[in-house]
Amino acid sequence: MAQKVTTHWKGNLQFESDNPNGKTVLIDTSPEHGGHNSGLGPKAMMLSSLAGCSGLDVVSILDKMKVKISDFRMDCYGDLTDEHPKYYHTVSVEYHFYGEDLDEEKIQKAVNLSVDKYCGVMEMFRRFARVNTETHFHSSK
Repeated sequence: MAQKVTTHWKGNLQFESDNPNGKTVLIDTSPEHGGHNSGLGPKAMMLSSLAGCSGLDVVSILDKMKVKISDFRMDCYGDLTDEHPKYYHTVSVEYHFYGEDLDEEKIQKAVNLSVDKYCGVMEMFRRFARVNTETHFHSSK
């Protein structure tokens, strides 16, 4: 089933894009490119989509495994090509887990399931970029 997103020009270099659920996001660029930094940049939004997709998987899997964490974040880095059209040739995703007595084996299994099986955005990135992942555990005990 096809998804539809409508993106509407709001003036200058700002756009508002909707989501199939009705939520909106502003898209803009930096002042050096003529924008006002009033929204997310399109390429950065791609990295956010990657993290969001994988993060949803990981949290859902950990919940099913009844694994407790106190905090979780992902840092995504993208290296662009030098020539236009510039696109990410290499992307790195760092998974950071925080908590007491972290079950590292189960957490890593959840990450691996997302990376290797469930995250469709990760698979899309693999079609044009090398994707690297790392998992970091920050145990408070």
